[in-house]
Amino acid sequence: MSGGSGGGSSAPGRFADYFVICGLDTETGLEPDELSGENFEQTPLRRTFKSKVLARYPENVEWNPFDQDAVGMLCMPKGLAFKTQADSREPQFHSFIITREDGSRTFGFSLTFFEEVTSKQICSAMQTLYHMHNAEYDILHTPPTNDKDSCSSTGDCNGTSVSKLQRFNSYDISRDTLYVSKCICLITPMSFMKACKKVLEQLHQAVTSPQPPPLPLESYIYNILYEVPLPPAGRSLKFSGVYGPIICQRPSTSELPLFDFPVKEVFELLGVENVVQLFTCALLEFQILLYSQHYQRLMTVAETITALMFPFQWQHVYVPILPASLLHFLDAPVPYLMGLHSNGLDDRSKLELPQEANLCFVDVDNHFIELPEDLPQFPNKLEFIQEISEILMAFGIPPEGNLHCSESASKMKSLRACDLVSDKRNGNIAGSPLNSYELLKENETIARLQALVKRTGVSLEKLEVREETSSKKDLKIQCDEEEFKIYQLNIQIREVFANRFTQMFADYEVFVIQPSQDKESWFTNREQMQNFDKASFLSDQPEPYLPFLSRFLETQMFASFIDNKIMCHDEDDKDPVLRVFDSRVDKIRLLNVRTPTLRTSMYQKCTTIDEAEKSIELRLAKIDHTAVHPHLLDMKIGQGKYELGFFPKLQSDVLSTGPVSNKWTKRNAPAQWRRKDRQKQHTEHLRLDNDQREKYIQEARNLGSTIRQPKLSNLSPSVIAQTNWKFVEGLLKECRNKTKRMLVEKMGREAVELGHGEVNITGVEENTLIASLCDLLERIWSHGLQVKQGKSALWSHLLHYLENRQRKTTSGSFSTSGILLDSERRKSDTSPAMSPLRISLIQDMRHIQNISEIKTDVGKARAWVRLSMEKKLLSRHLKQLLSDHELTKKLYKRYAFLRCDDEKEQFLYHLLSFNAVDYFCFTNVFTTILIPYHILIVPSKKLGGSMFTANPWICISGELGETGVLQIPRNILEMTFECQNLGKLTTVQIGHDNSGLYAKWLVEYVMVRNEITGHTYKFPCGRWLGKGMDDGSLERILVGELLTSHTEVDERQCRTPPLQQSPSMIRRFVTISPNNKPKLNTGQIQEAIGEAVNGIVKHFHKPEKERGSLTLLLCGESGLVSALEQVFQHGFKSPRLFKNVFIWDFLEKAQTYYETLEQNEMVPEENWQTRARNFCRFITAINNTPRNIGKDGKFQMLVCLGARDHLLHHWIALLADCPITAQMYEDMALIKDHTLVNSLIRVLQTLQEFNITLEASLVKGIDI
Repeated sequence: MSGGSGGGSSAPGRFADYFVICGLDTETGLEPDELSGENFEQTPLRRTFKSKVLARYPENVEWNPFDQDAVGMLCMPKGLAFKTQADSREPQFHSFIITREDGSRTFGFSLTFFEEVTSKQICSAMQTLYHMHNAEYDILHTPPTNDKDSCSSTGDCNGTSVSKLQRFNSYDISRDTLYVSKCICLITPMSFMKACKKVLEQLHQAVTSPQPPPLPLESYIYNILYEVPLPPAGRSLKFSGVYGPIICQRPSTSELPLFDFPVKEVFELLGVENVVQLFTCALLEFQILLYSQHYQRLMTVAETITALMFPFQWQHVYVPILPASLLHFLDAPVPYLMGLHSNGLDDRSKLELPQEANLCFVDVDNHFIELPEDLPQFPNKLEFIQEISEILMAFGIPPEGNLHCSESASKMKSLRACDLVSDKRNGNIAGSPLNSYELLKENETIARLQALVKRTGVSLEKLEVREETSSKKDLKIQCDEEEFKIYQLNIQIREVFANRFTQMFADYEVFVIQPSQDKESWFTNREQMQNFDKASFLSDQPEPYLPFLSRFLETQMFASFIDNKIMCHDEDDKDPVLRVFDSRVDKIRLLNVRTPTLRTSMYQKCTTIDEAEKSIELRLAKIDHTAVHPHLLDMKIGQGKYELGFFPKLQSDVLSTGPVSNKWTKRNAPAQWRRKDRQKQHTEHLRLDNDQREKYIQEARNLGSTIRQPKLSNLSPSVIAQTNWKFVEGLLKECRNKTKRMLVEKMGREAVELGHGEVNITGVEENTLIASLCDLLERIWSHGLQVKQGKSALWSHLLHYLENRQRKTTSGSFSTSGILLDSERRKSDTSPAMSPLRISLIQDMRHIQNISEIKTDVGKARAWVRLSMEKKLLSRHLKQLLSDHELTKKLYKRYAFLRCDDEKEQFLYHLLSFNAVDYFCFTNVFTTILIPYHILIVPSKKLGGSMFTANPWICISGELGETGVLQIPRNILEMTFECQNLGKLTTVQIGHDNSGLYAKWLVEYVMVRNEITGHTYKFPCGRWLGKGMDDGSLERILVGELLTSHTEVDERQCRTPPLQQSPSMIRRFVTISPNNKPKLNTGQIQEAIGEAVNGIVKHFHKPEKERGSLTLLLCGESGLVSALEQVFQHGFKSPRLFKNVFIWDFLEKAQTYYETLEQNEMVPEENWQTRARNFCRFITAINNTPRNIGKDGKFQMLVCLGARDHLLHHWIALLADCPITAQMYEDMALIKDHTLVNSLIRVLQTLQEFNITLEASLVKGIDI
């Protein structure tokens, strides 16, 4: 029987490590368990008392040291329970998990039942407690009328008559029999839940049945501890319980890992929709709290959700059953998956949870789930739910779950399942569950559902056939029908879930970044290293997947998965889970060879189900191993007898050691080997292989989370303090990593983007990182809260702060209401500039409160964080918030993160680093809100702007929309107006109506500021608006740039030309005095054209979410328009004095020339003719536009339209051959040099493949 889980020749482990008995220790008597909550309002029978581990066999095994505290706590998480003969006393089974320091796990299975209390002392102690309780009760509730109410309000009873209450809630030693809970428990290395349950139930049955079992109990327990081995991978095993055979089977290394809990139960309890939502929360590492009266349900839901994540593994705190004494753990500011026991009386509203901003709360018994805000959809959620529903319905489980999934209903259920399958007339059976099942309300969905109903109708028919065929073979299968069905359903659902990941990550290997250095150094720099090319991976994904995937790639579980991949290069040391996943991915790759690897959002259904079912069926049909039968042990006469109804203390001498020669115990092997065995035995769930890798992976795990499971030990204040300290350190580390990751993303991209400091990081990814920063802040703010108020701890702190400030202002001590003015921003300079925005934490809060679209506290806190990030004030605001020490003390316990001064300082310092980059995380997310904009127009001081008589107007455009024409009152140069968020601003159109005597206006620049985010844009102009001035333009389009800091605004007035020259600066020189224009040589001009075109090409090669402003690339300072302007100005014959000639004049002459040619019908060739016609059509259209744009404005419009319609290179060719060119250009002009013109045409041709869309403001009034 060699070949255990590790595949080596060493012995496979035993089935069970320990058999444990817990219960009431009659020697120490009744000890109230004060850690389990407020005990004393309860009647004595309902209080909890400490339970003890009464016995364990054997004392200790080396590979799994016995953890007395943990086992005691988890066997009986609520301590001892007492009942009288009036209460129901059904035995209850539950399983649990103990996670060791190194992340490895041990499984426990316990059966709790009630035994009569025989000890007189205990009975009389209980009686005394009752006398005391009743006396207190009478004092508190003297008016008899109150008696009933107060009693039911404590939740102790829901009866009606007082006498009945008395009977239920009292204990009279002379009249009542007292029972106490006791539990028997198996501790095993692997989770064979069904088998362990049977073993325990049969042992309990042996004690309670009138006929004693064939052998003493010791024989059976000895057998399970020492003679039953773990089944090897891919094999099944049969061994004997007290009354019947027990079968367990273990998947082979190429199948999904062992999982033995009934998935069916989870879907019945929660319904498909809820399960998928809970699954999504778990994948994104939210905090998850399960809530139920049944320990086993908590365990089943937790284990199922984590098993369905294959190939990923939950990396954080995992405590499916949280003992009452560890409730303070809900304060943990880390992702966790915990199960909380409800007493079935209190409703959800009584639960005091420290934080709910990113909590997923699952009320298992009531079919109810509360989700965190903005949870992204799981990819293809609808089709996924459909696929699962079809399987469930084939097994007779309604997809919306069974709301009355109580124990009594489960017997009914098995009947109903059979009826469903056999009832052929119910072809439409799928209709009813799915119609009531509101997936979505749109019509197409209804149509899809109807199609689905037809489909499932068909699949039901198919299934019946399958049922019949399998029932013929059933003679072979060794376990009962019901159990086999559970196996089948489990594997089908798990395959469907696993298939989602194999499809989604089919080509993940391509994106894994293999480290260039050796493993040691890779490992030490693990945190700085990028191990997966997220951006490229996401750019391949269908759009609807992105919100989920971009967040999923940031999780610890994904990082660990990729680390594992990097750690195991060769097949041999590959992690078992990874091996299975990779082999599946390879299969999919083979199937997809025929189609290109480009991912589609086509839903691929699972195809591996039959194969997986087959292997289970084969194992169950032919049992591979049968263990030794239980036999009489070498016991003294008279031992092994016991009293009916009591579980005896067993003979420890017989059970303390196993058989010496037993091939499974290897007691004398060196410790080194035993350790190896233990590792092998655990590799299935632990992923441990060789020592070094164990060290790596372990450390890698610890990078993310410092604590996997709370230490289940005596909880002295010092232990709690230490845990909290670990949390504080963990939070700080996480903050450091998050800020670093966000900055690297931004800075890295910015450096690449040198072109124009456009900040670039995909929108989705930026949102993900910012959302995770918001989550981190919520976790920090809810750590160590005194009293929780509202769902967002951060927002409630801000509200308290606001209230304090208002109180201070009303009392008059505070005049500025917490507003700081930046000294460096108040300049003595008299030049017109905007008065700086006041920096005010409170003002920013008010902005958020005024946004009616944001309804919840969590949403408000997030919006406030986004706004502060965008204003580069996050660190400063939080520092100010925390500077109110009185408030912090009032709200937080001493151990809270926010009261650890050094850590708090470091944390604020990390946040300060965000000021190095520009975020638009507020503007880009709240696209529909109203924003006040402040406009300042600066006319030239030199040329009498004050005499200006016309009525000016302005129109501002941004990435999200434009304002429409705003009339500006005459002589008013500053105004504020409100409109829907325009996004990042791109252009300003400014003009006037040419009325009055002096309708000429020289505008230096226009400034526009978003009054909420404080972003200020400068639109340089520097040209005249007026007939007969400059190029005779009455309106101009100005292209804007975002100003980085406020100081520059003031210093740059008119003393020096701005660094970012206005698009029309060069033109101004040309037109005002042609002699001093900057002469560029042909090389420089060619370079400028190349740069401009290159900018546009780069723009289109970026993912859509990352692209900056195309208008800037066309009309900005070094844009295409100004580059082509240089081309046409090179060698342009300078006209006589005082007469300005513009490029547009030349183009109009060329147009007249072609039109006369047409009339004389002297046309060289067809191709040439269409080009000429096009050219003329565009020039005419632009000249006929109702807008008053000048000649340079017309030239700009022509270039933009030519770029849009891919005609520029045709027109250049046309003009180069035109006789008019010969007249108006000198011989050395670029346009006359054929080689240069040809290279120019080639460069412009590269724009042909792009679909250029122009901003509305550029082509207003033209309809070509």
